[in-house]
Amino acid sequence: MMSRVTPLGSLGRRLLLAFVLVALSSVLVLGGAALIGVDRGVQVAQQDDRERIAATAVSVAAEVYRQADGWESADLSRVFAVGDAASARLAVLDANGATLQADTGGAGGAGESGGSGGAGQGAGMGQNAVTTPVLVDGVKVGAVRLSFGGTAGTRALAVAWNWIAVAAGVALIGALAVSWLVTRRLVRPIRAMTDAARSFTAGDRECRVASGTASRAPGELGELAVAFNGMADSVVRSEQGRRTLTADVAHELRTPLAALQAGLEELRDGLVPATAEGIAGLHDQSLRLGRIVADLAELSAVETSELSLQLASVDLAGIARDEAAHHEPRLRAADLRVTVEADDPVSVRADADRLHQAIGNLLANAARYCRPGDSVTLSVWAAGGEAILRVADSGPGIAADELPHIFDRLWRGRGAQQIAGSGIGLALVREIISRHGGTIVATSVLGEGTTVTIRLPGLP
Repeated sequence: MMSRVTPLGSLGRRLLLAFVLVALSSVLVLGGAALIGVDRGVQVAQQDDRERIAATAVSVAAEVYRQADGWESADLSRVFAVGDAASARLAVLDANGATLQADTGGAGGAGESGGSGGAGQGAGMGQNAVTTPVLVDGVKVGAVRLSFGGTAGTRALAVAWNWIAVAAGVALIGALAVSWLVTRRLVRPIRAMTDAARSFTAGDRECRVASGTASRAPGELGELAVAFNGMADSVVRSEQGRRTLTADVAHELRTPLAALQAGLEELRDGLVPATAEGIAGLHDQSLRLGRIVADLAELSAVETSELSLQLASVDLAGIARDEAAHHEPRLRAADLRVTVEADDPVSVRADADRLHQAIGNLLANAARYCRPGDSVTLSVWAAGGEAILRVADSGPGIAADELPHIFDRLWRGRGAQQIAGSGIGLALVREIISRHGGTIVATSVLGEGTTVTIRLPGLP
C-alpha cells in the first residue's frame, strides 16, 4: 500500500529550490577550487621535478666536461641517459648557446629552438622547457636544455576532473536527497497546522494537530503545533464558558423577572391592590436584577482586561481596618462578633479601590451566610516577602464537594439557594486578586466555619 505523499506547496517548493541552489553553488565553488588547486599543484610538482632533473643533467655534463677537458671528445651519452630516464628531449649547448648535440628521441612534446635560442645566460625556462648553465670551476662552459612533453600534467588533470566530477555528482545527489527530506519534514507540520486551522475555522472544534506530527516536527515547529493545540483548547473552553455563562445568567434572571412580571400583571389586571408592601417587593426584585447585571458587567470587565488598575504602594492592613469599619453596622445587625488583627503596616503595590472591593465582598459573604452569634476574624500580616490577608468565620461551613466551586461565577451552594445573592462576588474577588499577581484559597470544615486566605506580593 502506497503511503500518502504530502504535497510541498508553494513554501515547500521555494525551500527546496533554495536548498538546491545552495547545494549546486557549493558544489560548483568547491569543484572549481579543487580543479584550480590540482592544476596549480601539478604545475608546482612538475616544475620541481624538472628543476631536479635539470640539476642532475647539469651535474653529469659538468663531470663529463672535466674528464674530457672539453666538449670535443666528451662522451655525452651519460647526459642523454638522464633525459631518456625523464622522457624528455635533451640538448647540450656550448658556451655561446650553439647546439653541440641533441637527442631527437625522448618526449615528443615541445620542439627545440636552435642556435643561440633559449636562455644561454643563467637559467631559463619556457612552459615545457628548462635551460640550465653548466659551470666548471665557476665558469660557464655550456648549458643543458630539457624539453618536456605536457602529457603528464594533462593526464593528472584528466584524472582530477574525473574524480571531482564523480564527487560533485555524488555530493549534489546527496544534497538533493537531504534537501527533499528536510523540506518535507518542515512542510509536513506546517501543512498539518494549516489544515487543522482551516477545519477549526470552519466549525470543527475537535480538530487538532496530531500528537505524532507535533512530536516529530523539528524545534520551534513542534512548539508551534503544541501551542496551536493549546490555543484551540483555550478557544473551546472559552466558548463552553460563554455558553455556560449565558445559561447561568438566563437562570439567575428568570426568577426575579418572573416575580416582577407576575406582580406587575396582577397590578395591571386589578387582581391585587397597589399597596406599599407589594410595590416594595417589586422594587426589591428590580434591585436584584440591577445587582446581577452590575456584577456581571464588573466581572466581564475584569476578565477581559478592561479593568484599569491604578497601582500604588498601599497599606493592606489599613485597607482591611477601613473595610471592617465600613461593614461593621451590617455585621453587627447580623449579630456577628468581628475581630480585626491588622496592627502593623503591610505594604503592597495594588489598586486600593479594588482591594476595598475584594475585602468588602468577603465580609459581605460572611454577613450573608453566617449564623447569628458566629464570629468573623480579619487578619493581615507579612511573611516570606508576601502580604497575607485572612478572613475566617465560625459559620456553617461549606461541603467538601462544593468547596472547589465557590469561586466559579454564578455558582451558589445548596445551603445558599434561598439567600439573596448573585453568585458573582467570590468570582470577582478571585479575578481582582489574580490581576494583582496574587492567589486566593478557601478551606472549610462543615459546621465549623470557612477560612479564605489571600496572598499578594509584598513590598519592603
